[in-house]
Amino acid sequence: MLTLSRRAVTGSVSRFSCLTDTVMAERPCKVCNLTRQQYYGLVASSLGQLKVKASEALGFNPGTSVSVVLEDDGTIVEDETYFLCLPQNSRFMLLRDTDVWRPSKKSDGGTAWLCQESFDTVDSAVSGVEAWHSLANQLKQDLASIILMSEADLQRLVDVPPADLASVLGFSQQKTKDLQETLQRVLDRREEERQSKELLQLYLKAVEKERSQALQQDGEAVLDETDGMDTDSAAGLSSRTLLVLKGRTSPETRLSNEDLQEVLKQDVETLMGVLGWTREKTTAVVQACEEELNRRLQQVQALHSLSAHSERSKSTSTESHEEETQAKRHK
Repeated sequence: MLTLSRRAVTGSVSRFSCLTDTVMAERPCKVCNLTRQQYYGLVASSLGQLKVKASEALGFNPGTSVSVVLEDDGTIVEDETYFLCLPQNSRFMLLRDTDVWRPSKKSDGGTAWLCQESFDTVDSAVSGVEAWHSLANQLKQDLASIILMSEADLQRLVDVPPADLASVLGFSQQKTKDLQETLQRVLDRREEERQSKELLQLYLKAVEKERSQALQQDGEAVLDETDGMDTDSAAGLSSRTLLVLKGRTSPETRLSNEDLQEVLKQDVETLMGVLGWTREKTTAVVQACEEELNRRLQQVQALHSLSAHSERSKSTSTESHEEETQAKRHK
């Protein structure tokens, strides 16, 4: 049986920690409160850091309980992995316990930040036509603003009759139709990305739930046999880790990433003394733990690649559209 060297074990742990740091790199984003009166740009490497920095920027009292939602559609963001899957420069809204998210409404005079009661008095003066006119003028000034538009804004422009939209943009009807087709493709791609992220999130939650249930069952099954077992200070392993290792077969699948790293940091001789196993059995378990940690590492790499591919696809789509627009203008 192959005996793992301490250098190989340390290398696996270092690769996992390095990739974790990459995924947790600081991400630029924009935050606002319920009124949408002001937006603040900041960077955060985690959801918890976003809450802290956003609370300070928005002037919330320290210790105020807050929740994070997507500004454009109110989706609640409470999972760290989902937060990391979101594109950079995403817009978030910070809500207190008494706040309720409401969709943005545009009105003349810069009063879009007013509360819902104020909108009731100006809705009669603001029509749907004025809303898409404002979006069309924004698009006319900079086609790259498509990236910052919400799905509701994009859909509003797609629904406008081509002739009406062409008159505001100053484009031909055919060029306007091509532009609306591009907007529809952007909408379709965003929907596909959202569904992919939701499926990935559901899968990760299911795996974590199954793993937690397995750990709980293992602890109950071997509790009587290991009653009074304390943490071995020499090995540095927790009682729960020892319970899982001594409990059933394939214990590596029931250990967390941190527990696996704890096991891999130990010498085979130390583990033999703590667990009371032979060298062959101890070496086999350590090797299985390293393989499990590498498998999870590959999952993290796949998640990181998915996020990077999404960012590159958005950038390529925007650059292609700008090149096409410039080529048509030269003609």
